[in-house]
Amino acid sequence: MKKTNRLFETIQIFRAADRPIRAEDLAARLEVSVRTVYRDIAALQAMRTPIEGEPGIGYVMRRGYDLPPLNFDEEEVEALRVGLCMLSRSGDRALRRAAERISTKIDALHAPADWIQVSPWGAPEDDPELGCVSKAMLRAAVREERVLRIDYADATGARTTRDIRPIAVIYHVDAVLLAAWCELRNGLRHFRTDRIHACEATGATFRGQGAVFRQLWSEQNRWDVVSDMATRAGTS
Repeated sequence: MKKTNRLFETIQIFRAADRPIRAEDLAARLEVSVRTVYRDIAALQAMRTPIEGEPGIGYVMRRGYDLPPLNFDEEEVEALRVGLCMLSRSGDRALRRAAERISTKIDALHAPADWIQVSPWGAPEDDPELGCVSKAMLRAAVREERVLRIDYADATGARTTRDIRPIAVIYHVDAVLLAAWCELRNGLRHFRTDRIHACEATGATFRGQGAVFRQLWSEQNRWDVVSDMATRAGTS
């Protein structure tokens, strides 16, 4: 998380808190070191953010401090809530945590709507402890146009090692696909993320080529046929 985003998130956590927050607890929520939390609090205090407290006791924000409101109407807020809840079905832990942070910000400005419920069942969660590759890592490789080396198992269980140029992430209800240019097959392929058993950056990049590959991918894969790719991706 970038520092500016982290500072904004820190403010939101303090605004929603009803008791002092220890630096250790804040560090755990933000997934940073305690030292980083102390530096962030000092930076916010230097910007006249009304945070008070001290190490070992905890910190609070004086009531009345606010940020510009989110100007959404009632139905727009409900659409946001449903969309954010559905991210839990993507199996993407990083996106789910981001959705939870956004939901907290919405709840701070609008009454909670616990009558809107979305089923959590969907694509397998990318839990690294279970040997699953992080979808956040795959998304970062797409953004940064980095070549990846993956260990991939097809529908029969046969495994291959490939160098790929990832260009898009496609979320289905029960699976997530990574679209990429495959060096082994010399063409565009789709890989189910739950069948990627290992993944590492090779150090090579394909800077400036991502948009060209996505255009080619778009021409070859219209949405009327993408719907069944989750079942066909195992034959890559």
